[in-house]
Formats: sequence, structure tokens, C-alpha cells
Amino acid sequence: MEFISPTVIIILGCVAVLLFLQWKNLRRPPCIRGWIPWIGAGFEFGKTPLEFIEKARIKYGPVFTVIVMGTRMTFVTEEEGINVFLKSKEVNFELAVQNPIYHTASIAKNIFLKLHEKLYITVKGKMGILNLYKFTGQLTEELQEQLQNLGAHGTTDLNKFMRHLLYPVTVNILFKKGLFPTDERKIREFHQHFQAYDEGFEYGSQLPECLLRNWSKSKKWLLALFEKNIPDIKTYKSAKDNSLTVMQAVLDLLEMEANEQKSPNYGLLLLWASLSNTVPVAFWTFAFVLSHPNIHRTIMEGISSVFGTAGKDKIKVSEDDLKKLPLIKWCILETIRLRAPGVITRKVLKPVKILNYTVPSGDLLMLSPFWLHRNPKYFPEPDLFKPERWKEANLEKHAFLDCFMAFGSGKYQCPGRWLALLEIQICIILIFYYYDCSLLDPLPKQDALPSERKWVQRSSASSASGYCRKNSA
Repeated sequence: MEFISPTVIIILGCVAVLLFLQWKNLRRPPCIRGWIPWIGAGFEFGKTPLEFIEKARIKYGPVFTVIVMGTRMTFVTEEEGINVFLKSKEVNFELAVQNPIYHTASIAKNIFLKLHEKLYITVKGKMGILNLYKFTGQLTEELQEQLQNLGAHGTTDLNKFMRHLLYPVTVNILFKKGLFPTDERKIREFHQHFQAYDEGFEYGSQLPECLLRNWSKSKKWLLALFEKNIPDIKTYKSAKDNSLTVMQAVLDLLEMEANEQKSPNYGLLLLWASLSNTVPVAFWTFAFVLSHPNIHRTIMEGISSVFGTAGKDKIKVSEDDLKKLPLIKWCILETIRLRAPGVITRKVLKPVKILNYTVPSGDLLMLSPFWLHRNPKYFPEPDLFKPERWKEANLEKHAFLDCFMAFGSGKYQCPGRWLALLEIQICIILIFYYYDCSLLDPLPKQDALPSERKWVQRSSASSASGYCRKNSA
């Protein structure tokens, strides 16, 4: 009687298991592994992430996985994958961002998960639609105060100009009046450390801090700044009313939850979230408008019709005024569409099916607003700056165009999106009201470094082509 030895059975079993695993892997999306263990395709991806994503999409199709720093990131670029990203209960935002939050703000994962929803509701409430009226006057006053320091003429780098204008405005409104330094040396120091922190944020969210000495130094400097100023922020009272600043509301919640020791860390997080996108969007909006003469002219005519002779007096901007100038908001949203961030993310909790692939649990599911916003299916003539397309959005009911993902999606959309839009609207109105500006160079490509080039010239000369003068009555 013939029989099969146990050894043969074990070998056949192993072969069967290997074949089964291979079959399962065949159903996973194509994977770009790179050639360095753990780092994977990190170097290539880190150099030009947007270009990397597009090349991978063309080569591998609408769903593909990239190994970066030991993490599996699966990108979705078409409708079915987008629907899973937006609607599936098997993907999670908080678990996707807990590691980056820990690395960049030193907030432990258990504390972040415990407090995130409560803090989100608090911040969203303070900066939401119903409370925007409280910020309109503050923003106008703060921006006018900063613009008074510019003088009547001069040449400046537009990116630097926006930082010097919006950093103090944002800090003084969200944290407390007077928190932003006025001493020139301290201002330079703040700019230096925040820019270093911001520019290294992506690497800081992934790599050990010991490998990023300069970034770590700036992070510690910013945390020390908040450590020093938290007592003053807590006791600050507005001269006009008793309303809390956004940071004061955060501090109150941290105190209730017995996590006051993390106040500087959440201060750093709020600072980065409020400055890192507002300044670039203001820069690009300004540049786009100035590079489209017809749009610039229409905006100037609208401002004159609402506020009168340009540069005549100090003006107050109201919500009704903003409603009379919809083109400015359209320009901001169109700028955001064209210059949206590279990716937003969710963590896969249980395997999800997308097209013919199964994305395994543990993967980070990634969606690129940049490329989604360039899909002609959703945005006709996607590479053109066409603010008029936003006529179709129901902005009065606070709804964007379909597939506009710049502020994230679902339960945890950016809580400060409406305040950021308001700040940039008022900023553009006041700059164009007080100054007649023009670009000195062509509009840069997105991957250019705007901080290295000069973009705007301001001059008191009455008729100087290519210059920008301060308007006078």
C-alpha cells in the first residue's frame, strides 16, 4: 500500500501557501518598492512628489502603491477609488495622521486620539461660518496696521511680502494681540525658525528628529516661544470684547482634560496649520490676478465701486462688501484648485476593494487633490486659470464645486477654511485699494522657489510702467 510521507505533505503544503499568497498579492495594486530597503522609493518621491505621482499613474494605472520610509502608500486617482476614500467606513483619518502629529508636534498618539475630536469641534466652532463676522473687523484693522509700515514705494519679493504681512496678522488674531514680535531682530528670528520648520515639515513628519538637526532646532525654538507665552495668552482680554481667541479656547479645553502640559505643542500645531497654507495661497492668488490684466482690471473696478476712490481713506470691510466682490473669492478658490497640496490621506482599517485590486489593512490610502483638480472630467480646461467656473458653485450655502478636495473631505475638513478665505479676501482688497501693483517677472511654475525671485514693485511715481505706486486721493 502506497503512502505519502509527512515530509512531502509539508513541502506540498508550503508550496500551496506560497501560491495562495502570490495569488493574493496579484490582486494587490502594482507596487513601486524602490531599491533601498525600508526607504523604498522615498528619495525619488521626495524630490518631486507631484511629478512622481503622475508618472506612476500613467505607467501603472489609476491605483498603485509606493513604499516610502517603511510605509505602504496606495494612491487612488479615479472615481471608484475616490468614492472609497470619501465614503468607506474601513478607512480612518485620525489613525493616518497620528504618527506625523507625534513627529512634528511631539503630541503622544494616545493624547492626540483622546483629544482630537473635541479640539476639532472647538476650533471649528470658533472659526466657523457663524462666527466669521467677529473676525472681519479684526482682520481689516490688523492688515491696515501692517500695510502702514510698508511706505509709499519699493521693490520686494512677493512671497516675502506676504509673509511679513500675514504672519503678524494671523498670530495676533488667533493667539493674542501683541504676541507677534515688533523688534526687527526678533521678527527675523521668528521668520527664520518658522520657515525652517515649515519647509522641513514633510521630512520631519517621517524621519527621526535626530537626522534633522536644523529642523529640530527650529521646532524647539517655536515650542519654547509658546512655553514662555502661554501664561500671557491665557490671561489676555480683548480691549473690545470678552471673546476668547482661538488659542484661548484650545487652552480651556486642554485644562478641562488635564493636558495643560501639552499647551505649547498644540500652540505649535495651530501656528503651522494657520500659516503654512494661507501665505502660499495669498502669494499665488496675487500673482495669478496680476498676470491676468482683464481680471485685475475687473477687481480694481469692483473695489472702486464699493469703497470709492482708491487709497483715499481707511476703509472698513464688511460681509456685505465682500458679497459685492465675488470675483475675488472665485480667484482665491481657483488658485487653490490649481495649487492644492500634493496628497490627503486615510489609514485602511480592513481590506478594501478598488477596481480589481484589494488594498490591504495597514496601507495609507492617498488622494492627490493636485491631479484630481486637473481631471477634465471634473474641471474643463483644467490647466487654465478660470475664476468664472466658480459661478457654478453654491458658495452662498458654503458648497464648493464637485471633486474640489483642497480642504480635505468628510468629517474632518479643514476647520479654518472659511477664516483663511476671509483673511485672503480682505488682504487682496486692501492691497489693491492702497497700492497699484504689477509683476516684474512672468508667473513662476509651481515647483519654482518664489522666495528666490522678485515679483512686485511699488513706487510713488505717477506713471511708471512695471512699477506699483501707493494710491492717493
